[in-house]
Amino acid sequence: MIDLRRLHVLRAVAHYGTVTAAAHALHFTPSAASQQIRQLARDLGVDLLEPQGRGVRLTPAAESLLAHADAIQVRWEEAELDLRAEHGAPAGQLRVCGFSTGVSVLLAPMAVRLRERYPRLTVRIQETGALESFDLLFEGETDLAVVEVTPRNPPLSDARFEQQPLLDDPYDLVVPDDHPLAGRGHVDLAEVAHEDWIAPLPESPCCPHVMSACGAAGFTPGVVHHAMDWTVTAHLVAHRLGVALVPRLARLTPRLPITRVRCTGNPHRKLLSATRRGIRTRPAVAVALEELRELASTAVA
Repeated sequence: MIDLRRLHVLRAVAHYGTVTAAAHALHFTPSAASQQIRQLARDLGVDLLEPQGRGVRLTPAAESLLAHADAIQVRWEEAELDLRAEHGAPAGQLRVCGFSTGVSVLLAPMAVRLRERYPRLTVRIQETGALESFDLLFEGETDLAVVEVTPRNPPLSDARFEQQPLLDDPYDLVVPDDHPLAGRGHVDLAEVAHEDWIAPLPESPCCPHVMSACGAAGFTPGVVHHAMDWTVTAHLVAHRLGVALVPRLARLTPRLPITRVRCTGNPHRKLLSATRRGIRTRPAVAVALEELRELASTAVA
């Protein structure tokens, strides 16, 4: 018999990349996590880890086992749904998470709607980054996430998660009110190629979008200032310290002397809803996804 707890440790090593990181996520010591995998290997009669430099990597046998382990996890989610099938209105606790703009514009209004329609359902919201959202889904600590597509996300084909398109969020050029382009309906980014720029931090998921949009317009922006928050970006623009690309979903401080101008070429970021595979039909998750899709359909004017 295979101990499913040991199988989960192996899945965690594959997800987090190292035994140490997996142990931390599972609240094990690294030696205890390693012992779990060694015992699983003995139970199966195959090697599951092999040395790679100063660390280890999964063997082909482990990779094959993981495909089955992910399928087992999905079937367990489905079995749990059958055993706990709710009759009538959704009830209990629904845990959701997402990045800051997704929380503000989508998850918070969704929670209000669900509270009004399903009084026995409690929604818990957590602000997270994209990769943290997938970690929480993997760990079973959240049920639904709104994430921004980034190169570091799990691929759409990842068997552990179901990821569905939610909306495309366009980027607008933000300039001071008295900027020569402030009155334009659309602008080609090449027209601001020589201006000072305000950009997200290099490690931000939004930074590649900004750089890609400028690159498509034929230039590399001269970034003078970096900001973590879109409100900070807006204030820097208002003080005439540069121009910036800001997602349309980002709600900027009202009454600032700034103007949004739409960009030709439609630079944008893609947002997804993400769940663990097998739980989208849970009543609470299903109604939350329905509300999210409705909110997303009108979120970008």
